[in-house]
Amino acid sequence: MTASIIAWILRAVQFGTIIMFGSMGEILTEKSGNLNLGVPGIMYLGSFAGFASAYTYENMAANPSGFVCILLAMIAAFAAAALGGLIYSFLTITLRANQNVTGLALTTFGMGVANFFGALMLKGEVYTAAPVTNAAFTAKIPGLSAIPVVGEALFSYGFLAYFAIVLAVILHFFLNKTRSGLNLRAVGENPATADAAGINVTKYKYLATTIGAGISGIGGLYYVVDYNNGIWATSGQVEALGWLAVALVIFTTWRPLNAIWGAYLFGALYWLYNFLPKLLGMTNVERTSSLYQMIPYLVTIFVLVAVSLRRKRESQPPASLGLAYFREER
Repeated sequence: MTASIIAWILRAVQFGTIIMFGSMGEILTEKSGNLNLGVPGIMYLGSFAGFASAYTYENMAANPSGFVCILLAMIAAFAAAALGGLIYSFLTITLRANQNVTGLALTTFGMGVANFFGALMLKGEVYTAAPVTNAAFTAKIPGLSAIPVVGEALFSYGFLAYFAIVLAVILHFFLNKTRSGLNLRAVGENPATADAAGINVTKYKYLATTIGAGISGIGGLYYVVDYNNGIWATSGQVEALGWLAVALVIFTTWRPLNAIWGAYLFGALYWLYNFLPKLLGMTNVERTSSLYQMIPYLVTIFVLVAVSLRRKRESQPPASLGLAYFREER
């Protein structure tokens, strides 16, 4: 039973790390007042660009370095996802296109681009792998990971799992304790007032959306190089995780620190179908697996209803979320 519980924790943390990156990127974006529903497509762009760069390097170098694989994958994933965020920013901030439609179009675009070039890279195969990259991203903490039970549960993850927690703390500090973070929140709440106070609304929206997209892209990269064992296959799973990351933003009530435990909770609930029946000695797991995987979404709906009924301002989304800003109407 102990082995099953530890395995459940491992999968929950790894799964949670993917959507934690996605949700943190979207939290930063939404704090500026932009509602980017293109997170699944952005995560797709990050996952493919990061994997493809490391995979290409592995196949070109005689003795590929794990550190170089990490560096190339991280830069490529962030850059590709940030480019997706930049496209979204140009359409919604400069051209003032509808944010919902643009986000959905970006999801389709990101998936299409990643799967098209991914199919070219596969060359007719079902999947391809980057073992050196996978080994570099999944390297455990020496010594601590060997501790029975505790070490397995707490110190058996790749560095990105711990980086996600650090990033959540940094993002919390930035949004609540720095002038730039407070200015960003002011832009999301009332861009006209922020503009009148001398804050460059366009700059803050562009930066938050672009950097937020880059952070979400790291989540897509983590899925391929760590969670999926360094294997690229056009399974469509990244899209589902992207939507779950968007749901997590609502669940956390737009607070980065809540994304830490919220992501792990979502991971535990998502993998409930695989471990709870075993622990309870249940059969016919396949018939009920889809019902278990619905739980994170049902929990999000419950939280959304509860937050709406309480009507506490600190638990509400930014007041100008999803609304285009027309400076001439200020």
